[in-house]
Amino acid sequence: MALREDFVWGAASSAYQIEGYSTADSGGKSIWDTFSHQPGNIFENGNGDVACNSYHRYSEDIAHLKELGVSAYRFSTSWARIDPNGDGCWNRKGLAYYDRLVDALIAAGITPWMTLYHWELPQALEDQGGWQSVATAQAFGRFAGMMAEHFSNRVKRYITLNEPQCSVGLGYASGIHAPGKRLDLAGQFTCWKHLLMAHGLAAAAIRNADNQALIGFASTGNLCYPLVETQENIDAAREASFTAHDNQWTFTHHMALDPICKGTFPPCGAGQLARLAQEVTDEERSIIHQIPDFLCFNIYNGWGVIRGADGSPEYVRRYDGFPRTALKWPITPEVMDWGLRFLYQRYGIVCSISENGLSCNDRIYLDGKVHDADRIDFLHRYLRSMKRAAENGVELEGYFHWALTDNFEWHSGYGERFGLVFVDYPTQDRLPKDSFYWYQRVISTNGRDL
Repeated sequence: MALREDFVWGAASSAYQIEGYSTADSGGKSIWDTFSHQPGNIFENGNGDVACNSYHRYSEDIAHLKELGVSAYRFSTSWARIDPNGDGCWNRKGLAYYDRLVDALIAAGITPWMTLYHWELPQALEDQGGWQSVATAQAFGRFAGMMAEHFSNRVKRYITLNEPQCSVGLGYASGIHAPGKRLDLAGQFTCWKHLLMAHGLAAAAIRNADNQALIGFASTGNLCYPLVETQENIDAAREASFTAHDNQWTFTHHMALDPICKGTFPPCGAGQLARLAQEVTDEERSIIHQIPDFLCFNIYNGWGVIRGADGSPEYVRRYDGFPRTALKWPITPEVMDWGLRFLYQRYGIVCSISENGLSCNDRIYLDGKVHDADRIDFLHRYLRSMKRAAENGVELEGYFHWALTDNFEWHSGYGERFGLVFVDYPTQDRLPKDSFYWYQRVISTNGRDL
């Protein structure tokens, strides 16, 4: 069985990771500008000051998208570039950059999928409390409404938030991401609630500004698959995928998607987390409960699970020498099938893979090319598994490879390469890798030969 005829093949990026020059043309600093300039936060003290210089070289990136043959490009807009002080005094020069980008995409026949928040929080708002303050959620709703009105004739796909799981879990819990806070559980949950409210306020504002727009939400989190495909193990893997408690909750899909899609927080044990969830008011839940038109999932790996002897799900230890990426993430293609099945069965909303890919130790070989056989093998395995999910009933409408180009990889700096296009940072030259041409063939056949 083939993927749907109108299946969307795309590639993805985010503003801070590729654009550079965040304060050019009166743009404002984001929390990542601040965080990356604090010594010790980023691998080799890297920062996104230049990144891939897509602020000036976006036309080259679009040319590669066109050559690749994608039908859509998922990118994020920097809230801080457009709203430097977080007060709704819009920076028209910053907004003009995205006008140029969107117009160039449309001219190339590529549909823009615009992510409104991929962690580019204006530092000015962080100084006033950031996601610890409900005012930040309200400011984001204002920003989203303006963007939908401004782009109403050109953009019809908006993703409100990317991975609030990482925004909270890495930014306000472990502190390894911007803004580098280490809050207690109550503080983390406050940020979580305000991010979900930001989605709700943004979704309502977008719908008010453009009733033709489609609204999405990009989620990530723990997903499991049955190590042995018996019904008992399938049920255990599903249960493990949707479990939350005090010590394991930020990296979950359902702690975000249940309130957004169903209007209620899921069961989360009997500890402090459960009490915090119960304290969310009816008014707050109503704001959060804005059901997306489509869901996006960022899936990289998962855990094999069996039903344990005591009846509980049991995570099975990976064997010695288990295959891993250059970033040491495990390679588990089964999760693209089972994880998508579990998510679709729970929410029943048309979905896409908004991020999937791997870091490789890429380099230019003596023949002047980038040979990334590891990436091709990884993608082949994961895309075959994704196709099985569609065959097993998941209403799947698209896949976006992470990433189009190599880029600034958050706290890993420039030490990891995820792109289909190699970026030589000293010169900013771009060079398509072998995987670029492999993916090009997949797109041209709509995945028929996977």
